[in-house]
Amino acid sequence: MCGIVGILGREPVAPLLVDALKRLEYRGYDSAGVATLERGELTRRRAEGKLRNLEARLAREPLEGMVGIGHTRWATHGRPTESNAHPHATDRLAVVHCARSWSTRAPSSAPKPTPRWSRILSRRR
Repeated sequence: MCGIVGILGREPVAPLLVDALKRLEYRGYDSAGVATLERGELTRRRAEGKLRNLEARLAREPLEGMVGIGHTRWATHGRPTESNAHPHATDRLAVVHCARSWSTRAPSSAPKPTPRWSRILSRRR
């Protein structure tokens, strides 16, 4: 099961996001990532596998943003790779999502959607 956290802080939040994600490790996961807002730009780091892999990446490539979101992913579809890890992002928007997205045009015989949770981090223009 996925885990989602968000922090609006007064100091760099990446270490705090990882600490919060560690508290959700009991849920199981296959990849993790964080995104922060730094000087008006979105930055992110992702890693497949355990949180220690994300921590190692952050040690090599720290994030300094004081606003951020984090996610642990349990692959219900798609391989457990860094490219499938959340947050997914553009230069203006970072998104974390829990549970599968469902088409609104699914046939009536399709399984009913499960509860979903999403968080979005956006930069100003």
